[in-house]
Order: sequence, then structure tokens, then C-alpha cells
Amino acid sequence: MASGFSLKDQLFNREKVRYLAGLFAQADPAFEAEAFEARVMAQLPELELKQRINWIAEVLGEMLPAALPEVAPVVLRALPPPLDPSKTDDDFGDFIFAPLGELVVAKGLEAHRELALDLLVELTQRFSMEWAIRPFLNRWPDEVMARMRLWAESDSYHLRRLVSEGTRPRLPWGMAVRLELRDPLPLLDVLHRDPTRYVTRSVANHLNDITKKQPDLVLDCLDRWRAEAQQDGSELKWMTTHALRGLIKAGHPRAMEMLGYDPNAELDAGLELSAPKVRIGEVLEFTCHLKATQDLPVLVDYRLYFQRPGGKVSVKVFKLKQTRLGTGGLSLTKRHALKRNASTFTLVPGEHRIELMVNGRVRDEVSFELLA
Repeated sequence: MASGFSLKDQLFNREKVRYLAGLFAQADPAFEAEAFEARVMAQLPELELKQRINWIAEVLGEMLPAALPEVAPVVLRALPPPLDPSKTDDDFGDFIFAPLGELVVAKGLEAHRELALDLLVELTQRFSMEWAIRPFLNRWPDEVMARMRLWAESDSYHLRRLVSEGTRPRLPWGMAVRLELRDPLPLLDVLHRDPTRYVTRSVANHLNDITKKQPDLVLDCLDRWRAEAQQDGSELKWMTTHALRGLIKAGHPRAMEMLGYDPNAELDAGLELSAPKVRIGEVLEFTCHLKATQDLPVLVDYRLYFQRPGGKVSVKVFKLKQTRLGTGGLSLTKRHALKRNASTFTLVPGEHRIELMVNGRVRDEVSFELLA
């Protein structure tokens, strides 16, 4: 990524704000586009991404002070055409329409639920309303879930995706929903057979969220979908791998078996460091040697235990190789950079440990000293 890149500035800037103002000025001649732009830009540069969404929505609400029944026609007239229905993936739309969802929440959550939900149906076909739908789910769970049962069969894959993405337990930047983890599963039963990757990826991400607390609920669900065979086999395999990625990283035995890896496979494994000491800023180099009595699929990972300030230890799992292991054996060498002053993780000198994992089981481990 280029130095100085700012996602928030790319998505929300004066040009985008002016574009939105122009749409509303065309929809309502009384809308003061220049005043809207000036008011938004007075604070926008100092705000983070989600704050920018909320701020634009707040100013838009000030410029459109009427109740939702009077504002809704203006919003609808301001919208550009729906996103291209012929696409099947990676068509998120323009972030500048996210504030419209927050406007609908502010004006419609309590007094105009049905009209607000109708607006979200239109808005999500310009930009996903996965954040805006969540306050409605918490306030009106039965009514919104009833709507979602209809949306799951919609001709619009954007609306179908909203059903899965809007009910996710751990949606990034999104309000937590107070649904039980199993409540959306009947909706996912419908959506898992969707023909678009945009929807099936959301379903897989939803399942991955659930695995954090109830892995067997997900594994049972995937077993059922496999037996029902309502999705293309290769797509369901992709969804299964994507949905179980957290469990695979943790070495969950049943998840490993579902993907075809035997946690109890008989094999010999050894881990060898090139040096017992390494300095921060250098490279940790190691080789793992594997040998089996029969040909079998293997998923090889390594787990690093890092010293943290105050004597704590943190653990990270890294992918090494997905392959087949035969009687001829296999050796894999890895150079892991131990970066100094990394933006996300500060290394601390001291004794560290590396573990070799094959099919989710630790097969060997070696300690090394990290020097300043």
C-alpha cells in the first residue's frame, strides 16, 4: 500500500460530499447543496471513517428536518440507478450512500418502521445497509426477521446478502445484534444455495463468526448442507473452507476431518532452527521434516509464542503448506521476518517458542531466544 494512503479520505472527501449534495439538490430544489457541503467539510477531515458516516447523516438530517414520510420521496428521487444486477461479486457500491442508512435509522426506527425498511430495500441496492439494519433487528426482531424471510428469496442479490450480512454476530464496525446464534440459521439454509459468490461469501463469514462460540452448530449445519446437496459441490467446498478458517487455525479436530485432514494421521515430524538466537529485525529461519507410512493430505502450520510486556505471552498461527505427504518424505523451509517497529505488533526480547502443527496437532516444538 502506498505511503500516506487513507481509506477514509478515499471514501469520504469533498468530491464525494459534493456528489451527494448534487443528487439531493436535483431531487429537491429547496435543498441547499453548498450549505450542506460547507457544514459537512467543516468537521469531516478530523473524523474517522465510521464517524464520517454518522456526521454526514447528522448534517443531512438537519438539512431535511421533516419526518420520514416527507423525506422518503426526496431520498428515493436522489438515488442513482441500482447497482448492475448482472454482476455476482465485489459490487459494494459507493460508501457515500452509507449515511443514508443512518438517516433512515434516525428518522424511522421508532415511528415509521415499515417505511424505513422499504427504504433500506432500495438503499442496499446502491450500498449495503448491513449497519443500518441492525438497530431495526434489535428494536423489532420478529418483524425484521419476517421481512428477511422474504428478502432471502429476492431477485436482488444485494438484498439477499443483506439478510446474511445484517444478522452476522461479529460484523466489523457494526452494532451487536441480540439474536441467538441459531436464530438466522433458517435464513442461511436458504442463502447457502445462492448462485452468487457475493452472497455465499457472506454466509461463510457468518458461519465463521458463529464458530467463535458454537463450533458444533456450524459443523452440524455444514454436514446438513452437504447431505442436502442443494449447492454446487465445488462452491459448497469453498464455503466450508472459508467458514471453518478460524477453527482450522485453532486445530479443531472435527473441522480438520470435514476438510479431509486426519488429525491422528501417523507420521514423523521434526522442527529444526537454523540458529538458536535471532535478533529483532532479522529473520527466523527453520525447516520442518515430514514423513509418513502412506500417502495422505496434510495441512502444515506453525505457531509462534511471543513474549509480551508484563510477562504475558501471545500466540499467532501462520500457514506453511497445504499438500500431500508420501512415504518419500517432505522438507519445508521458512524464513519468518521478525520486524522491528511493526505497526501492529511490537516484539519483546526473551525466550520464544515455535510449534509445528500438522493437521491441527502439535508434532514438534523448539525454543529460541529473541535478542534486542
